[in-house]
Amino acid sequence: YIAQPPLYRIAKGKEEYYVFSEDEKDAKVKHFGQSAKVTRYKGLGEMNPEQLWKTTMDPSQRIMLKVNIDSDIEAHKMFVKLMGEEVEPRREFIERHARDVKNLDI
Repeated sequence: YIAQPPLYRIAKGKEEYYVFSEDEKDAKVKHFGQSAKVTRYKGLGEMNPEQLWKTTMDPSQRIMLKVNIDSDIEAHKMFVKLMGEEVEPRREFIERHARDVKNLDI
């Protein structure tokens, strides 16, 4: 399982919401108006410990993504390709699949 952190924090006054998609963000900003403060989280390190617990670690609040590995051999090959010391296989993979990306977090 992989814990899913929020992409945005939307706040106005004492109200705050954590959202997990662009659509949710747009809806909350529309609800609050343009005076809403929007914070984009690019990584877990941008949250303070309390926010990280509340949004990503707390078993009663967190959203978990189940990951299935059908073949441990294929998973290992992909891990080596993407994380290994050889740059060329990683570059080829990125170039081959770049147009298929639906959610790029830069």
